[in-house]
Amino acid sequence: MVSGVNPTDWKSRSASGHNLTEPTVPNHDGAGVVDDVGPGVTGFDVGDRVWVTLAGDGRPAGGTAQEFTVVPAERVFPLPESASYEVGASVGIPAATAHRALTVAEDGPSQLGPSALVGKTVLVAGGAGAVGNAAIQLARWAGATVTATVSGDGKAALATAAGAHHVVNYREPSAAEVIRRLAPEGVDIVVEVAAGVNAELDLAVLRPRGTISIYAAEGDTPFAPDIWGAMRGNARYQFVLLYTVGWDRIAIAASAINHAIRDGALSVGEQAGLPIHRFTLEETAAAHAAVEKRTVGKVLITPSPRN
Repeated sequence: MVSGVNPTDWKSRSASGHNLTEPTVPNHDGAGVVDDVGPGVTGFDVGDRVWVTLAGDGRPAGGTAQEFTVVPAERVFPLPESASYEVGASVGIPAATAHRALTVAEDGPSQLGPSALVGKTVLVAGGAGAVGNAAIQLARWAGATVTATVSGDGKAALATAAGAHHVVNYREPSAAEVIRRLAPEGVDIVVEVAAGVNAELDLAVLRPRGTISIYAAEGDTPFAPDIWGAMRGNARYQFVLLYTVGWDRIAIAASAINHAIRDGALSVGEQAGLPIHRFTLEETAAAHAAVEKRTVGKVLITPSPRN
């Protein structure tokens, strides 16, 4: 099995997290091979290649940072033959979150696919992050015009590799003006990682009846939206958290994710704008530390080969 590390994994064991009360195996995302199938389970056979997400949610021993884990069938999805286990371990929470963020608009699709977002303009904040990377790739695959915001040239290169048509440094005072020039009618969907920091910029570039999808609150600035400004534009704020979104929606996202993978539109690695950082199972603590220190790219854990 390959295990993917996400910010939620280290946060859940921190002092500000969920105060664990029993022994817990970390990490929710992973990919591997089905070793056995429980009674009544259909759709999977021993030897099938699969990816999983939210493996340990409500199941402390079910995390993916181990050689074997037992996961409810609804949390398991087939891994396309064209995809590596590293891709499978990377898509779970980030890509499902991105899919949800891109499908909550009032007049938008409920599932992504080719042409689903044709004619739409998407702004992805933090285009070099794991969710931002997935949002760029999925939005581009679905036909949207994609602009990403980043903090520097290195991250700009990664967002471009992911498929962003335009990349803007959000630290520049003219960032909103630049985005408005790129999208004169305004942005349809904002995929937002730092709602407080970017609140003013988001409203400045949003089209009337546009949507701001908030999946994180990075930065030290509290989220304090301009209520009257949002009302004037009939803006929609949608908060996104997979833990409570419902398995029906996660299954819809998984189907779209696999479609994009099979189309060659969703991948990981330097060439896809998401460098991979590999750790062994014995290095799990270091892997979590890397994510906590905001290492750019995707952190993966692979069990050491047996002797």
